[in-house]
Amino acid sequence: MIIEQQIMAAAQQAVKNLYGQEVPEKMVQLQKTRSEFEGNLTLVVFPFVKMARKSPEQTGQELGEYLVANCEAVSKFNVVKGFLNLSIADEAWLKLLADIDSQEKYGEKSADEDSPLVMIEYSSPNTNKPLHLGHVRNNLLGWSLAQIMEANGNHVVKTNIVNDRGIHICKSMLAWLKWGNGETPESSGKKGDHLIGDYYVAFDKHYREEIKELVAQGMDEEQAKQEAPLIKEAHEMLVKWEKNDPEVRALWEKMNNWVYAGFDETYKKMGVSFDKIYYESQTYLKGKAKVEEGLAKGLFERHDDNSVWADLTNEGLDKKLLLRSDGTSVYMTQDIGTAEMRFQDYPIDKMIYVVGNEQNYHFQVLSILLDRLGFKWGKELVHFSYGMVELPNGKMKSREGTVVDADDLMELMVEDAYKTSMELGKFDDMTEEERREIARIVGMGALKYFILKVDARKNMLFNPEESIDFNGNTGPFIQYTYARIRSILRKSEKGIVKSEEFATALNEKEVELIQKMSEYGAAVEQAGKDYSPSGIANYCYELTKVFNQFYHDYSILNEPDENIKAMRLVLARNVAKIIKNSMALLGIEVPERM
Repeated sequence: MIIEQQIMAAAQQAVKNLYGQEVPEKMVQLQKTRSEFEGNLTLVVFPFVKMARKSPEQTGQELGEYLVANCEAVSKFNVVKGFLNLSIADEAWLKLLADIDSQEKYGEKSADEDSPLVMIEYSSPNTNKPLHLGHVRNNLLGWSLAQIMEANGNHVVKTNIVNDRGIHICKSMLAWLKWGNGETPESSGKKGDHLIGDYYVAFDKHYREEIKELVAQGMDEEQAKQEAPLIKEAHEMLVKWEKNDPEVRALWEKMNNWVYAGFDETYKKMGVSFDKIYYESQTYLKGKAKVEEGLAKGLFERHDDNSVWADLTNEGLDKKLLLRSDGTSVYMTQDIGTAEMRFQDYPIDKMIYVVGNEQNYHFQVLSILLDRLGFKWGKELVHFSYGMVELPNGKMKSREGTVVDADDLMELMVEDAYKTSMELGKFDDMTEEERREIARIVGMGALKYFILKVDARKNMLFNPEESIDFNGNTGPFIQYTYARIRSILRKSEKGIVKSEEFATALNEKEVELIQKMSEYGAAVEQAGKDYSPSGIANYCYELTKVFNQFYHDYSILNEPDENIKAMRLVLARNVAKIIKNSMALLGIEVPERM
């Protein structure tokens, strides 16, 4: 913010001139003035009291007098104990508004050739079931984080690792062979990922029946789980897959392709995409090779049963299995292989994994192992750990088919947005095509905002009904404010007003609005440091509230003074711009009318 920089430089000069001391910029603490005091910015006086050899009040008085005389941004001041409250001159606010108006992406930074490359992994689905509510939170967080890192001047690569191999995939394949009768997405009218998910549920149903039967015959339950014919067949299929059996591989490829087509539809509806997709079937052998390489260098140890382990006791952790005694890989091995492939593909400076908090320990270990294996970003890898999403009626279980399906959820949100908008009379003068498009934007905006406004680290309760509300801290409230501003601008007879064309006194609400807009850059920077989409959501809501308070008290189009009217149109235009830009960082569209 230009005003803050001016005041900080002037305050450093004031301390030098008044007390003969050079002070670093970090000693000059400026903050927003508390609402109960007069002023816009407050300078903390305490760091300079010893230099001045005066009381905090006297020091504040001297610094205030110096700043009014020597800094054109400061018009007046008052001192409250050790705090110097500064009122900013209208001319300085109007210059700041002109500065905001001149930049389409005000507050955001662009990458250049020397900017770091940040890779962000998110989604990580399994190819035995469709995406569910948990994946929705993951994808929305990953996409938003990518936009925020870009807005902080980084190059960003968005990546996905698909879990396309393993016993869970074989379960769906086996169930389809046994009970599918050649069913396809085309013959069933189902999306491919839904179709395969049904067979995963079917496998579990039959498998449980087999366990029950074996237990009834007198077998111990744990033994029954191992001895059930279905699970044995699934394991045999996995062994065949590992040995490249042509029939098993052909079926695997066919069914996975059905799933990928389904995933692509879901991702498109959700508004997320990836620059590069990796597949575990391609990375696990790389991981095994990398572990063998580490073993040869003495980084890992082989036990008598031929298994390979990493000893992490020096790091305060335990020993971690990397290869089983039969030579097969574990998840950790696959993650090492994926890291190796990514490092070959891109000059990564920072790696961010968007994965639920149940994997905290996994990533603690992965960081140490990657560092040992020589990946320069290994030690600093970021596990963007997020909490679970729950519904008012409890948790989800995919094996039992009780998950909240992502496609169903998105469809419900869009339908709810359509119904609510119709009931409120917001669609009265629109074609059906317009209504459907706006319902899509509002429904998806409601879903995304409700999920992203919550601190990612916390578990959250998702309530679809609460999210579609045109009042309060919701996506539709912010979208409606944007649409209202665009309507005002369309109705304006003045057209596009240049911010340099007016000079006028400002009221308190106008100053508050300019000051809030000027904080956007700081909000973007902080969200990047904290990896926090919720920081952007909360900023956007605060800006929207401030605008609505201003609009409640003051007219724009009916203002008789042309200068004031022109200034307010520029204010409104820039509020709309920052709402649009900040919502875009959350992956949320804003409609031109509602």
